[in-house]
Order: sequence, then structure tokens, then C-alpha cells
Amino acid sequence: MTVTMHSLSGIILAVAGFLGLYVLMKSRTSKALPLPPGPKGLPMIGSVGSDLPPRGGKDWEHWWKHKELYGPISSVTTAGYTLIILNDTKVALELLEKRSARYSSRPRMVMARELAGAGLFMTLRNDPITVRAQRKRVHLQLCSELALSSLYPQMDLEVRRFLLRTLRKPEGLMGHIQTTIGGIILKITYGYTTEPHGRDPLLDLVAKTAVGFGKVNQPAAWLVDSIPALKYLPTWFPGAEFKKEAREYRAHFNTLANWPFAFVQHQMNAGKFEPSFVSTQIQQAGPHLSLEEEWEIKSSAAAVYQAGYDTTVSTIKLFFLTMALFPRAQRKAQEEIDRVVGTRLPTPDDQANLPYVNALINEVLRWDPVVQIGIMHAATEDDIYEGYLIPKGAPVVPNIWAFTHDPDVYSTPLLFRPERFLESDGHPPERDPHTLAFGFGRRVCPGRSLADLNNFLVIARSLAVFRIQKTVQDGKEIEPIVDYQPGIVSHLSPFEVSIQPRSAEHAALIRSIEAEDLVSQGDSAVLEKLKG
Repeated sequence: MTVTMHSLSGIILAVAGFLGLYVLMKSRTSKALPLPPGPKGLPMIGSVGSDLPPRGGKDWEHWWKHKELYGPISSVTTAGYTLIILNDTKVALELLEKRSARYSSRPRMVMARELAGAGLFMTLRNDPITVRAQRKRVHLQLCSELALSSLYPQMDLEVRRFLLRTLRKPEGLMGHIQTTIGGIILKITYGYTTEPHGRDPLLDLVAKTAVGFGKVNQPAAWLVDSIPALKYLPTWFPGAEFKKEAREYRAHFNTLANWPFAFVQHQMNAGKFEPSFVSTQIQQAGPHLSLEEEWEIKSSAAAVYQAGYDTTVSTIKLFFLTMALFPRAQRKAQEEIDRVVGTRLPTPDDQANLPYVNALINEVLRWDPVVQIGIMHAATEDDIYEGYLIPKGAPVVPNIWAFTHDPDVYSTPLLFRPERFLESDGHPPERDPHTLAFGFGRRVCPGRSLADLNNFLVIARSLAVFRIQKTVQDGKEIEPIVDYQPGIVSHLSPFEVSIQPRSAEHAALIRSIEAEDLVSQGDSAVLEKLKG
């Protein structure tokens, strides 16, 4: 297509005129009640520049400053599009928990849902009937007490393999975490065995979708969310690069839904499948699986894999970093494990008798919550809080990092102190961070129980057998880098720690796993044949 300068100028003027009219019309629809306080912005245009988080920056830090500037609830309006920011635990619980029936919706998300196709994940779905059905399906098959009991043998073996891989090659810790968590979730979701040595295509794929999902869901990151008409711009138009980016994300999301599902179908047709979340649902649907049923199974399974992998990997990486940074907490947890468990690996039956270990896990979740900016909520009707208007459909942004660092809820919140979750000297335990870090109301994470069991097994067993320290170079300790990559999930930038067995006896305990480590080949060869 040939575009002359004259025609290009005409297009630009037309688009500019349309955008001006759009913003003007939006500004004239304001209600009588005031919005929560926030930056004034420019006339008609609203907030721009430093009023909004920088691209690729730490959104939670930017929004957290609003608490000091504007109070516990604030707002930002840009191009007629209003965001409501929650920085206070009390406000979040009042709106998202007590009024959950009114705030269980999602706002219109043009970039995430309409362009990038992330609406396939139940996290972003709005149809309440579909969302309830998918959440129920996930809970019954993956997170109920009976389900977790049946899944434990698979999780147990994968975690022991993790200990063995880490003993053999401690410098490969980051990859071992990804392989282990991905292996557990792929096995229980699809009956798929990851490659025990080397790269695996489904692990590579979910790493891409995790980045994409985090980016497209960042509040105020995309102008097309403020001005939906921009989605009709041609890809070649100046400033429309977001459409190319969205197309790439959509391709990854669709592949995540379709590719492993095709693997399960292939294995079932060949009579070689392992029981899994997907195979069970296909069997329950019967011989005449409709296209609608197929898509619901695909999308719910993709959500389990995507969310379960991304968040649990983040938690485990953070655990290893905090243990190097806070050795006293590590020693106290190990002393408790030695006293209660002895010279074997902890099991779920031990968890109730390990209060300090549980407190340490809670502090990992609180100190740096996995999802630092929660997925946006939206009110299904105009609402009023403390005299402020929360407009119907306006995105409501829960700043979870601010909640877990709220000094009215957590004493000395910037300190890493597991003891805060234990009753002592007549002081009750501080608030369980699970009530803040896993979502709110009808949108609370349905996979929390599965994530908790994964976290306990990896963390308790790593504490039982490994000593985690800062690396030493030329006789000096090297401080690990504590930095985060952009996105709504808290992904640490690469860091180094030293991992060694606590003793020769502990090393022997880990090596005893070798006799059971019989997997020599994964399922990627079968999977690759089904691609495309």
C-alpha cells in the first residue's frame, strides 16, 4: 500500500480531530460527585508524563506515592479514562471484599483482551457464569483436599529431583526452579513430562506468555485502553506499533491454549495418556465434545499453567534470595526442621508442626508479593466511597505491594521478620498475607491451595538440606542484586547466591534420590510433531 505525504497528513489530522472530540465528549460526562483526589492533569487531556508510571518502570512504587500525596484512595484521568488507585488495606477490603458482588467485574481492557487475546484466561473473563464454572472446575480437580492428596506423589518426586539437580549444579538454580515448577504443573494439567535435561518447548513458551500477560495488564500502560478507537489504526500508522506487539502476544497465548491440549488428545487417541486435569475433563464431556466445551477446557487449562507457573516460580526465586540476605531467619527455620522432622525430608504431614517455617513462607509472600499490582477490578454500577464517585466500569487498581507494606497492618513493614506471624508476649499474629496477595472477593485465586503446597514442599525441603548464602569472591561477600523486571508479577532480575549441602549426611540424603530418578526422556518429541 502506497501512502503519500498528503494522504498521511490528512489521516493524521483526521485522527487528531477525532481524538480531540472523543476526549471532549468524555469530559462532558462527568458526574456531580468528585472523583477521588489525584493529579490535576491538563485541560481536556488529563494526566500525562510523570503523572503516569514510566514504561518499563515499577508501577507499584509510582502508585504508592499517591498515598502520601492524595490519601488511601486516589484517581488518575487521562484522555477521559479514569483509574481508581487503592493504596490502603482498609479501603481495599471494604470495596473488593465487603462489596465484592459489585466489584467482581473486569474493566474493558482493549490491549489485553481485544487485541492481545488474553481474554482466553479466566483471570480476565467477565461472564460470571463461565467464570464460576471454570473456577469450580479448577478447585475440584486441582485444589480440593482430595485432589491435592492424589497429586502429591507427582509433586513429591519433582521436588526431590529439584534437590538433586541443585546439588549437582548449584549455579543452575534459576533454571532448576523453572524446570521443577513447570514440570509439576504440566504433569498435573496435561500429563506431560518435561525434558529432564536441556530446554523444553512448553517451558520456553510459558516464559514468553508470562512476559506478555504481565505487560498487557499494566494499568495506564496503553493509550488504546484510554481511547479504544485507536485499535482501528492500521499497523503501519505512526504510533500503532502496539498492534504488532499485541499480535505477537495473541499468537503466544493461542499456542499455549492449543498446543498442549493437542498433546493430550493425541496421547488419549493412542491410549498412552497419563491422567490429568485436561484428560479428566475430556472424559467427563463424553464422546461428543462440542467446540464450546473444548475451548473452555483449553482456556481453563492454559490459565492454570500460566498463572501457576509464573507466580510459583517468582515465589521460590524470592525465597532463595531472602535466605541469602537474612541468614538468621534461615537458621531458625532449619533448627525447627531438625528438631521436628529429623534427618528426612519434610512432608505435608509435618507442616502443622513447623510454625516458624510457615511464618517464613508467609513473610516471603508479604515482603515482596508475587503480584505487586493486582489485576484490575471494575464496579458494575456507580459507587460512592467516603463521598467520592467510583464510576461504573472504571478500572480499580489494587496496589498489593502497598497493602503488604501498610504500617497500620504490619509493624516495621520494610523489615523481613517472620516472627510477626507468630503469637508472642501477648501480641497476636499480624494479618495473614494470603488474604491480600491472592486477590479479593469473587476473584480470589482459585489455585491458592496448589500454590501453597508447591511452596511448602520446595521451601521446607530446601531448608532441610541446603545452606543458602551470599557468594564469596576474593574473600569478600557479594551482595545479590535486588531488582525487578516490568510487569504485574514480581519477577526478580538475575542474581547469584551460594548453595551447598548443610553436611555430608544431607548430601547423602539428596543423592539417595538418584535411584528413583528414572526419567531419561520427556514428551517434547511427541509435542513437536503436533506443532502448527
